[in-house]
Amino acid sequence: MLKAMLGEAWLAMGANRLRTALTMLGMVIGVGAVVIMMAIGQGAQFAVQQTISTMGANLFIVLSGSFTTSGVRSGSAGGPTLTVGDSEAVAELDGVINVAPTHQGTRQLVYGSQNWSCTVVGTTPEYLDARAWSIVQGAAFSDSDVRSATRVALIGKTVAENLFAGDDPVGKTMRIQQNPFVVIGVLGAKGQSLDGRDQDDTVIVPLTTAQRKVFGTPFLGSVRMIMVQAESAENMAKVEASVEALLRQRHRLREDTPNDFFMRNLSAAAESQAETTRTMSILLGAIASISLLVGGIGIMNIMLVSVTERTREIGIRMAIGARQRDILSQFLLEAVMISFAGCLLGLLLGIGIALGINAFTGMVIVISGSAALVAFAVAATVGIFFGWYPARKAARLDPIEALRYQ
Repeated sequence: MLKAMLGEAWLAMGANRLRTALTMLGMVIGVGAVVIMMAIGQGAQFAVQQTISTMGANLFIVLSGSFTTSGVRSGSAGGPTLTVGDSEAVAELDGVINVAPTHQGTRQLVYGSQNWSCTVVGTTPEYLDARAWSIVQGAAFSDSDVRSATRVALIGKTVAENLFAGDDPVGKTMRIQQNPFVVIGVLGAKGQSLDGRDQDDTVIVPLTTAQRKVFGTPFLGSVRMIMVQAESAENMAKVEASVEALLRQRHRLREDTPNDFFMRNLSAAAESQAETTRTMSILLGAIASISLLVGGIGIMNIMLVSVTERTREIGIRMAIGARQRDILSQFLLEAVMISFAGCLLGLLLGIGIALGINAFTGMVIVISGSAALVAFAVAATVGIFFGWYPARKAARLDPIEALRYQ
């Protein structure tokens, strides 16, 4: 029975090929638009997640406070309110897995006849662990290098390309502030940060070396920033509160006195941007889904025309014994076949265009099987839903009136 109905449906679709093609066109465009929009949206999410992962997980930073001179206040990190001792105390707190005191700024690098300006970061080996930063050439410096203020440096990919021009930088000597530094390692590529800054345009040196030879410091042991990594995202708020309470106690601040330091939750800022991207992805999908509704209405209109044209045929079928459910199944099956054919073509079209966008523009595109299946299922459901009414109308025709129809 089903095989016979499928044959009849196929013949009915083939009898008016142009009309069938135009009916499917709405579904093709609808599914294709949904697949493309979801691929672009999920690609944007993936790009943001990749950027977040380069920053390190569960991080927040503590910046030294400001100072006031003649009524003029400096900004954050303007005053030497944080020390290496503070970072050592923070490292003892529960829920903290990495703490890295940091002193950084922009300095000019010189190697042979080449020079390059970049960010120089003075810190401890824990900084690399907190940032999940790998070493692709050479090796990292150790705690002994920090204690002895060794003049060694790790350089980012951008620095290696611009300062050493293709030479192997490991073992080479460059100058920072007229001080010679031996390059002992090259950092893995990180790419851009959420604010667009090139994270690979960086040189990392031992903290004590940076304080004594690169930046200088008016107060021995002071640092501009402390990077703290919590053991899990769930513990971030608890760790942040513990760090704040500890530093207030160490700095002997009264209850009515504001903090002499600033705390920034990097993970929260990153997740906020990720949430914005997810919202954009949902919005794109919702806008594209409107075209599915238009395609469904197109199927309903064409099927209604088909019912009108085939009224006499329906009357003959009923006169020789066809039941209402047989007529209903016949027309509904035609709507299902049109919907599924349009969905399949739209799926292939959407994937093809999305891959083309990736190939010609370099935009990150993510085509997930689940998203494609959801688009296919929703489109098919819409087609069946709008095909139900014409099929029901055909099944309810009066056989006598249908036979009289000219």
